[in-house]
Amino acid sequence: MTRGGASPAIRVRRPRELRRQRRPRAHSCWDHLIAAPLWPLHGANLGTLLRTCDAVGACLAVPRLPWVPDALERGNTLRRPSCVHWVNEPLGWLERQREAGSRVVGVELADEAVRLADLPPARVRTVAVLGHERHGIPGEALDLLDLAVEIPMVGGGSSLNVAVAGSLVLYRLAGLL
Repeated sequence: MTRGGASPAIRVRRPRELRRQRRPRAHSCWDHLIAAPLWPLHGANLGTLLRTCDAVGACLAVPRLPWVPDALERGNTLRRPSCVHWVNEPLGWLERQREAGSRVVGVELADEAVRLADLPPARVRTVAVLGHERHGIPGEALDLLDLAVEIPMVGGGSSLNVAVAGSLVLYRLAGLL
């Protein structure tokens, strides 16, 4: 507060100024952080997650399901191409990511899970795996995780939707939270 109880003036930065401060040029693939909602249920969540990927400098890996391209197109409010990796077979893709040296982090309620606040920023190529909205990450994919992360909740629900959970984890992995 300033003298007389008035708040200091807040200067809002304009979109052009923000763009100049961020990336000097568009990317073809961030390739350091990848959000992987490999078992999606709702297309709206994919569009929201795509926007978050752009915000944190991540790519999105999605399964080749007939409805996914339309969901991404509807959800891409940025109106420009985004970095999307198409996955034909999720388990095989995850295995190849691990073999290539990526760290695979799953967002899942598990006994061994670390709390979101304790999740360190990604220092190596990291894949953030997000499960099905109702069933979570399939059992056979859990064996491919290097780490599970849990988002603590105090309310009555047991989980957040994929877009919200993925956004929280991506911001943390990107070192922005």
